[in-house]
Amino acid sequence: MEFGFTTAAYVVAAILFILSLGGLGNQESAKRAVWYGIAGMALAVVATLMGPGSGLWILSVILILIGGLGGMYVARRVQMTEMPQLVAAMHSLVGLAAVFVGFNAHIEIGRVADALNNAGIPFPLPDGGGDAAIAAVREIAKEFQGFAEVVAKKTVREIAILRVELVLGIWIGAVTFTGSVIAYGKLAGRVTSAAKKLPGGHGLNAGAALASVLCLIWYFSSGGLLPLVILTVAALFIGYHLIMGIGGADMPVVVSMLNSYSGWAAAAIGFSLGNDLLIVVGALVGSSGAILSYIMCKAMNRSFVSVILGGFGGASGPAMDVEGEMVATDAATVASRLKEASSVIIVPGYGMAVAQAQQAVSELTRRLRDAGKEVRFAIHPVAGRLPGHMNVLLAEARVPYDIVLEMDEINKDFPETDMVIVIGSNDIVNPAAQDDPNAPIAGMPVLEVWKAKDVIVSKRGQGTGYSGIENPLFFKENTRMLYGDAKDSVNEVLGLL
Repeated sequence: MEFGFTTAAYVVAAILFILSLGGLGNQESAKRAVWYGIAGMALAVVATLMGPGSGLWILSVILILIGGLGGMYVARRVQMTEMPQLVAAMHSLVGLAAVFVGFNAHIEIGRVADALNNAGIPFPLPDGGGDAAIAAVREIAKEFQGFAEVVAKKTVREIAILRVELVLGIWIGAVTFTGSVIAYGKLAGRVTSAAKKLPGGHGLNAGAALASVLCLIWYFSSGGLLPLVILTVAALFIGYHLIMGIGGADMPVVVSMLNSYSGWAAAAIGFSLGNDLLIVVGALVGSSGAILSYIMCKAMNRSFVSVILGGFGGASGPAMDVEGEMVATDAATVASRLKEASSVIIVPGYGMAVAQAQQAVSELTRRLRDAGKEVRFAIHPVAGRLPGHMNVLLAEARVPYDIVLEMDEINKDFPETDMVIVIGSNDIVNPAAQDDPNAPIAGMPVLEVWKAKDVIVSKRGQGTGYSGIENPLFFKENTRMLYGDAKDSVNEVLGLL
């Protein structure tokens, strides 16, 4: 077999990717799973360079070095707090690649058609072909390289299928690209986290989707570039408007959803290029991202369809008024209450990541446990800005994994808890989710920290959370606000214990 090594290497790489994906579900096996993924990707790159369409070695090596060094530079500079926006940015690159591959496939079809027609050979070959025509195509196809050589040998039906694949790749890739760019902007604080729609709302999305379908029909009837360009513009708008219409509270689901989109875009690229490994990997990423998004939506009591359609059918109306005042406290009071408490639950959020307070929190946990107190962590499914964000931070700080509990495991224990320490969390501990039907987070399950005896909230100031709504928890009688940088506040408490 001419490219037997490439085929065998792709099979091994696909198995390594599956092992990697499966191992990431457990902390003990996660490090090994990452190495599976690294080995699989390295093998895939080598096999691709030696497989069909190989050539331009110097250019290929230069591009690999640029990408590798760029990735290393970014990985060394990016803080854990910036990981969500980095993930969104990487998704945008996958989407953009799908768009470029789709347009390149269209250009190659036209180039091959011109060359064969000028040689008096019909293109594409009629289904069933004919020995003379097939022989002539094979002879002139030798002048082409890589993808163009494959295109030259396709029949009418195969070219039609290729056009479907490239259109899907362009459309999904364009939606992924602009959607990921907006997600990056929201996560980085450069675009408002509130849900924003243009006048016309979801009607604009529906109109752009209809325009995409019409352009698909137009492209099949004409094979021209203009319908592809219009389809791309419509898809770019859909990606932008969909994600702009999703509020901050749903952004972790958005990151997971865009991960799914990037997988399907990669699969579409694989179909266009005839690359089996891209198809397998794209399907793995697309399906796992979709499943994770669905699980997170269920955990948040959100409609999966509503979220992916930009919050269609969400709650609306004036929010409830919040009565009372926030009562501040100091580190000495917190330390005194911790000495008296026998059970403590810590609720980490994005503010802990911003302050890089996880090491201080880990030391606080160690001291309290050494003093014989029960200390546990409560993790909400969407704590932070991407799935598993808090789990990664706590694992980095070497917090014992057996005391890190999910919301469903620990929510019932708050009434029997002496003290809850909320560090940089807002929306995931907001009682408005249960009490205010007009709140953007209405119906979302939250950590019911207000049921504990005492609640200490470590927060920089009196601002609202990522969803932009006020939190009645801060005004409750059993809540005290510890203002300041989370890392400094926890270290001050540590000094008094």
